[in-house]
Amino acid sequence: MTAQFIFMMAIAYLAGSVSSAVIICHLFRLPDPRRAGSGNPGTTNVLRIGGKIPAVLTLLIDVFKGTIPVWSAYFLKLDPWMLGMVAIAACLGHIYPLYFGFKGGKAVATALGAMLPIGLDLSGLLIGTWFFTLLVSGYSSLSALVTVTLAPLYTWFIKPQYTIPVAMLSVLIIIRHKDNIRRLINGQEGKIGDKGKTNE
Repeated sequence: MTAQFIFMMAIAYLAGSVSSAVIICHLFRLPDPRRAGSGNPGTTNVLRIGGKIPAVLTLLIDVFKGTIPVWSAYFLKLDPWMLGMVAIAACLGHIYPLYFGFKGGKAVATALGAMLPIGLDLSGLLIGTWFFTLLVSGYSSLSALVTVTLAPLYTWFIKPQYTIPVAMLSVLIIIRHKDNIRRLINGQEGKIGDKGKTNE
């Protein structure tokens, strides 16, 4: 392990630990997303309790938390597997944020952001898959699961050297959604806008 790799891992985790949902809700004088709605500090919950503008700001910051560390590591010419570890560090920061009691979100936006530096073609496929699945199903969690499941396949056709790092990210996000998978199977998962069920 090089010093640059260790440094970028630390930077990625610290960047990921910035809980944009909590900060944005505080700035907009909204309830703490960890204690309101679904209790998950993520874009979907911010949309539920605060509307579109706070949700979009949360989404953008969460995406950049993944993109910036990985892009920086890419320009340092780290190996693909090292880039994958930097991406995972950013996601782990989001899931277990140092500054917010180690209680974070699902890291979907951060994971997708970490994949964006691979190329615009992959970015388009990921974003398109997420929106198409959401349009067809109405489930935010299912959209995330379908997108990250297909991400390694997309990567294999576009830049195969990054397939393993992307697969590592995908596995992390799928594990993080184990409760959502159970609710989807049991028909208990709520759709976007459904206030009676958890949908993230």
